[in-house]
Amino acid sequence: MKNQLNPFRIALYADGANRDQMLKRYQEGLVQGFTTNPTLMAKAGIRDYSAFAKDILKTIKTMPISFEVFSDEFDEMERQAIEINSWGQNVNVKIPITNTKGQPALKLIRRLFDLKMKLNITALFTEEQLKGLREVLKPDDDAIISIFAGRIADTGVDPIRIMSNAVQSFLPFRAAKILWASPREALNIYQADSCGCHIITLTDDLLSKVNLRNKSLEDYSLDTVKMFYKDATAAGFQL
Repeated sequence: MKNQLNPFRIALYADGANRDQMLKRYQEGLVQGFTTNPTLMAKAGIRDYSAFAKDILKTIKTMPISFEVFSDEFDEMERQAIEINSWGQNVNVKIPITNTKGQPALKLIRRLFDLKMKLNITALFTEEQLKGLREVLKPDDDAIISIFAGRIADTGVDPIRIMSNAVQSFLPFRAAKILWASPREALNIYQADSCGCHIITLTDDLLSKVNLRNKSLEDYSLDTVKMFYKDATAAGFQL
């Protein structure tokens, strides 16, 4: 779903669990989808998972939004996935690629696709994990493939090759979309776009930097100097 406010080819998804921010981003039209996760929801002080999700879905009805299972047992993950899937046609159920024991979730993922669910397969880091996913995926499976490029980069590994290879290797799966997850800076939007990724998730702070695209560096330098002067003056600093 392309819109005029997004200057990129890549779809911008808002990542967070702040209700007011999510609804603001939905109304302004910059983003094309939403993601959240149990960690973000817990940090936001949410205590009733399903109540929060259902409240958000009363307004966000026309864009994809991902909610994640939080069990560590595959049978319970499946039950939770069926429940989450029932919340709306625009819901993508997030399934981690493994549980906390490192056991692959591939069999569960295949069962859920066979139930015609839209999945967001998350916490992917390695080529081996991507290879395993390709082995169970079918061309018509509605899959968002969330590769944590930012966290990969945190380890000193350049994620560009991994992301570019993923885009190419999943081409036979026409309904699959590669998502650049955990970006660290606005530059990652440009990198993900150049790699051919379909989606990037962005915190509210990073979304606010989209309007800096093509900003004059001379003007930005002057704005920065003015900021330093304003803040020093407001603080009453003296030497």
